[in-house]
Amino acid sequence: MTIKVLVVDDSALVRQLLSELLGADPEIEVVGTASDPFIAREKIKALKPDVLTLDVEMPRMDGLRFLDNLMRLHPLPVVMVSTLTEWGADVTLSALELGAVDFVAKPKLDVERGLRDYAALLVEKVKAAAATRPAARRPRRLDALLPVPPVGYRTTDRLIALGASTGGTEALRQVMARMPPDAPAVVIAQHIPGGFSRAFAQRLDRESALKVAEAEDGMPITPGHGYVAPGGFHLRVERSGARWVCRIGEDAPVNRHRPSVDVLFHSVAQAVGRNAIAALLTGMGDDGARGLLALRQAGAHTLVQDEATSVVWGMPGSAFRLGAAAEVRPLEEIADALLARLAA
Repeated sequence: MTIKVLVVDDSALVRQLLSELLGADPEIEVVGTASDPFIAREKIKALKPDVLTLDVEMPRMDGLRFLDNLMRLHPLPVVMVSTLTEWGADVTLSALELGAVDFVAKPKLDVERGLRDYAALLVEKVKAAAATRPAARRPRRLDALLPVPPVGYRTTDRLIALGASTGGTEALRQVMARMPPDAPAVVIAQHIPGGFSRAFAQRLDRESALKVAEAEDGMPITPGHGYVAPGGFHLRVERSGARWVCRIGEDAPVNRHRPSVDVLFHSVAQAVGRNAIAALLTGMGDDGARGLLALRQAGAHTLVQDEATSVVWGMPGSAFRLGAAAEVRPLEEIADALLARLAA
């Protein structure tokens, strides 16, 4: 079945480029374009697209406001096409929180070349978005907004490892929001480009009782802290004497990704072993599945997010089929399941 796409962007050049790049794939048909949200609203009614690509900066109504209305009233899979700037990163993360499925970064300069370089990724993300069925956005649960009290973790020899991709920024936000301030350290690999990971870490820091930062090479791993793999770099955990430290590497991508969840999980299996607990969340592809299996074989407890609450059940589904998961849980239960296992 052909995927019908509506391209929403105020730039005529970007509309033309996206139409050309997406339309070159035989499984995709660009059924229309719109230069602002008001035109988009009418074309959604008339053309009934399966997926929208959406810019943020547009006349008459910005993309976030439009997205907020869309996800409340007429939810559709949306892929953001966002400017690769610090401001663009923060706004993109807000869009993902509002319900956008994924995003593609476009450079501030030489947009044509940048988008052509991302053509294959753009097509892949639109196809993945078409397979999702966004529900109408609901207000956050009250307990997710309240501070999480300490629960008395005194051990320093436990570690939580989390991995995610498509839909993962919001899934990780929900998991981290439930972590108490004295929880064991958390290491995170989320597929995210350079320039976006720092803003993502800062957002997690604001929403979690843990102190969350973008990981740096040699940074000690301590309880009550979270460490996000920097975009464009692998994150590994290594033992240094009696403690663990972050190691950052720019070696080749694994499973086409850098950071790779497999790289992080394999390092945790080797350095931490049975003292780790790991969860693989929503994401496209199979990165992290073999690493989660290595963790389970090393004696760590392992979880995957279930299909019903995943935006894309690629990574967790692959891990499940490999026999890497000791538990399958919906997103809203992941944090409590991690903490319950650690307290056991």
